[in-house]
Amino acid sequence: MAIWKDNTAPRPNPAPAPSPQESKAMDTTFKPETSPAPSASPYEAPRNRSESLIAQDITIEGKIEGAGSVRIAGKFKGDVNVQGDLTIEAGAKLTGSVRAEKVTVAGELEGNVESAAQINVLATGAVIGDVKAGAVTVASGARMRGQVNFGWDDSKPTKTKNGFGSEATN
Repeated sequence: MAIWKDNTAPRPNPAPAPSPQESKAMDTTFKPETSPAPSASPYEAPRNRSESLIAQDITIEGKIEGAGSVRIAGKFKGDVNVQGDLTIEAGAKLTGSVRAEKVTVAGELEGNVESAAQINVLATGAVIGDVKAGAVTVASGARMRGQVNFGWDDSKPTKTKNGFGSEATN
């Protein structure tokens, strides 16, 4: 007696595969939108932007320009001009001027922030130089030395009184 039965009957031909246009029209599967994973640290850049990294054991001298974001974990000497975000991690050092959308300092920045929409100096951060930004956040324990200007719209001249009682336009 056999435990299984041999099926010798011919199998029917499978249906022809749909054309690519038909498969797009027939695709009814649910595809949820994915959002970036939550950041592991408070100064981590969003995952949907390109980001360049200067690793912890690297020292570079030069100039950085581009549209992406930059994360410095090592040492960099030179100017940084990016349309994305700049992050200086704890233990890292940047010596040079900065232009970026958002600047986060957990390490050391020695130079001027010439233009930024937002700058965050975390508790482990130190800034030695002048800062010009739309908004500034400084955590307790952070260190700063220099002039800080924020909240001003430079597209309109401001009127101030000079020491002689008359108004001057900046």
